[in-house]
Amino acid sequence: MGPHPAVAAIRLAVRAVLHDVLTEFHRHADLGRPADAARRPAHAARSRYAEAGTAGTPRTALPDRPGAPLVLVACSGGADSMALASALAFEARKLDVRAGGITVDHNLQPGSGLRAAEVVTRLTAMDLDPVEAVAVHVGREGGPEAAARDARYAALDAAAERHGAAAVLLGHTRDDQAETVLLGLARGSGIRSLSGMAAASGPAGRYRRPFLQLDRQAVRKACLVQSLPVWDDPHNIDPAYTRSRLRHEGLPALEKALGKGVVEALARTAQLSRDDADALDTWAAEAELSVRDETGRLECAKLYVLPPAVRRRVLRRALIEAGAPAGSLFARHLEEVDRLITGWRGQRAINLPGRVEAMRQGGRLVIRQS
Repeated sequence: MGPHPAVAAIRLAVRAVLHDVLTEFHRHADLGRPADAARRPAHAARSRYAEAGTAGTPRTALPDRPGAPLVLVACSGGADSMALASALAFEARKLDVRAGGITVDHNLQPGSGLRAAEVVTRLTAMDLDPVEAVAVHVGREGGPEAAARDARYAALDAAAERHGAAAVLLGHTRDDQAETVLLGLARGSGIRSLSGMAAASGPAGRYRRPFLQLDRQAVRKACLVQSLPVWDDPHNIDPAYTRSRLRHEGLPALEKALGKGVVEALARTAQLSRDDADALDTWAAEAELSVRDETGRLECAKLYVLPPAVRRRVLRRALIEAGAPAGSLFARHLEEVDRLITGWRGQRAINLPGRVEAMRQGGRLVIRQS
């Protein structure tokens, strides 16, 4: 008798991601090896490393062996990440993958250090190695949720670099994706924001999200049938947090008004928006080459004839290159700069985040840091 359908689903999702990681890892390894080594059968390389391990060398002491990339799971102890950790531990034993875990202690609640230690104990019991807890300081910039997220990703980036991890798995589900799309819609953001979270993101696609096609209920069921202990973060039900209000009030209200299937529809919207945004970004990158003069300055007349969605992407890229923080550039900033192209009335320079200013001079758009 096979595993429970929920368990089978999470394992299948993780297995697909691990196969992708292995394929990319071997491709990069082949590019860096001599031709004769690249032609050597992969199973021969794996057998040598297995023998080295039985001779007393720990598996983790061979981070550079081509057959065994390290994959870490980011685990808070909640249902989503515990289910992810269990699936990674199970699938890694069947593949040529080393599996480890990282838990981040945000120091935002009493006893957070103890809970982090408990997560380390649970991950170690799953035979994950390395496993560690990392304590961070959460600032205030951007609000509590954004500040916690920034601190968490900084810690995960550092852990991945420290351990030489090929990938870090995150437990975001389809429900998380739907919430992200709605938050972007509420902010009046563009199509890129509506595309939600990517299945792979970060430096070289470091972060992988296997559960984006699975709903939260199925993931929690997988924990239940495996008797996995989980911790329910009280912040997830605290109405002081925007995402919490959306999860417990906003989405249920939408489903009551519109019927079931809202989460699935929002997740589909995310994928369609991502496809469109990717295509527009590619178009903008190509168009940018044709709207600059011989000195590299942007020509307003050539920008004017571009479709608005493409033109604003060209402008955003130029502003970021000049020093404007990407996370601080909003639609209203781009609209003001765009009016220098489409509604020129002799406006003064526009001040933008990062001490960047944009002005029109002699038919050129000048963007510089003051």
